[in-house]
Amino acid sequence: MFGKDKKKKSGNNNIDSESNKSKQDKELGKSLDDNINLVKSILSDDETLVVRRFQNKFLKAAKCCIIYFDGMVNQLIINESIIKPVLDSNLTQDISANNLLEELQFKVLVNNYLVSSRNVDSIVDAIICGDVVFFLDGYDEALVIRANDWEKRAITEPESERLMRGPREGFTESLETNLVLLRRRIKCPLFKTEFRVIGQRTRTKVCVCYISDIVSLNILNELRRRLDDINIDGIIDSGYIQELIRDEPFSPFCTVGYSERPDVVAAKLLEGRIAIIVDGSPAVLTVPYIIVENAQANEDYYNNYILASFNRFIRTTATISAVTIPAVYMAIVTYHQEMLPTPVLLSLSASRQGVPFPTALSFFIMLLIFDILREAGARMPLSIGQAINIVGALVLGEAAINAKLVSAPVIVITAVSGILTLLNARMLTAIIFTRFFLLFMASILGIYGVIFGFLIIVLHLSSMRSFGVPYLLSITRITDHDGQDSWIRAPWWTMTLRPKIIAARNLVRQTVGKNRRR
Repeated sequence: MFGKDKKKKSGNNNIDSESNKSKQDKELGKSLDDNINLVKSILSDDETLVVRRFQNKFLKAAKCCIIYFDGMVNQLIINESIIKPVLDSNLTQDISANNLLEELQFKVLVNNYLVSSRNVDSIVDAIICGDVVFFLDGYDEALVIRANDWEKRAITEPESERLMRGPREGFTESLETNLVLLRRRIKCPLFKTEFRVIGQRTRTKVCVCYISDIVSLNILNELRRRLDDINIDGIIDSGYIQELIRDEPFSPFCTVGYSERPDVVAAKLLEGRIAIIVDGSPAVLTVPYIIVENAQANEDYYNNYILASFNRFIRTTATISAVTIPAVYMAIVTYHQEMLPTPVLLSLSASRQGVPFPTALSFFIMLLIFDILREAGARMPLSIGQAINIVGALVLGEAAINAKLVSAPVIVITAVSGILTLLNARMLTAIIFTRFFLLFMASILGIYGVIFGFLIIVLHLSSMRSFGVPYLLSITRITDHDGQDSWIRAPWWTMTLRPKIIAARNLVRQTVGKNRRR
């Protein structure tokens, strides 16, 4: 039965491929009515398709037609730059009748973007993307005219990346707008862009951005290969591509970065990284991505380097503490009670009186409840979500203690670990899974399980690569200039070089004057 279905499916795929091939090879004819009927047959059963016929009042043979989707074009552009010039121009004077379509293109139509095409497939794609297609009777060629205009979200500050000092602009869902935001910051002819269309049905436009004299050619070629290997029916958000091109797909640690801030992406481009902009998504991807970038924030480069280094130390310490504190506490209380002072041990023992569950199970339950509250607060409306977090944390925690389901120290440790997790939201997935992993190891082997589990995590990170770049790059090279912008942020006048390996072709970032006061 499954064999027949598989054979039938493969037969349908062959039919589809043959029909797609014939469609790609099909070209326009010279009859205006035939060309209109051909396009209408492909885009059938769509009431938003507009077919507008008109004719020049001086030359009766100039029968024209434009086809577009209503709501995706600017009607003013159509009326003023296409229909009105063709209707009112005297095509009997100063116009060669040998190639009337070319004369209309260069002398009559008022538009910056005009491209001729004979291929039916490219013409249909242009209509779907919001362009206007101009047909002229007697010609087997059509003009694709840029007139798309749809509602766009205003440029605002990203909710997920707020800061106290720095630019307030954020990426939007428009690829063109996002490119403008980057070009405003990198006014350099070496800033290059490469466009691709990914998704057989969504036909999503993807743009790869880089600075040609800084970027590593090996990384760039590898990215091109991975993007070209994507064969999927649709791309709705940059998260699709992020998952399809990443290294270590089964690791909780992310090897492809993203940001909604143009200043962050521009800074990464200047370090030799590559940006990937996906039409319809405000999150711009950056590769390669190493672990120290999780501790960095764009505000670090706008504030004093002393404060920036202190903030990075807090983020790093908070991330490690969020992962290890529950496991260490459980290991000491359960297996290594001799490490605690007698008053502390007596206090902890008193808090556990009447609690039916062991400490390990209590931690698993409370951490799971915390993650449920976090997810519920994120999915609910803003005002309701805040109320859920406050009520859930206070009421459930207090009720659990009064009901003797868990001890008070377990609630405190869970709350501390959860708050520390929020300091580095980019590593949320990694923190959650590594925390449960260390907790499981501690429940089996105590403090030795924590140490053993932590070594497994470090070995896993050491083996990881992001487009050929070691994931622990700035940690293993802390003695050279890479360490100046890792867990600390050195003064700007000392960061004269870009990161090695990533920007090996052009390491010099700046030159410092001899008379610069230290």
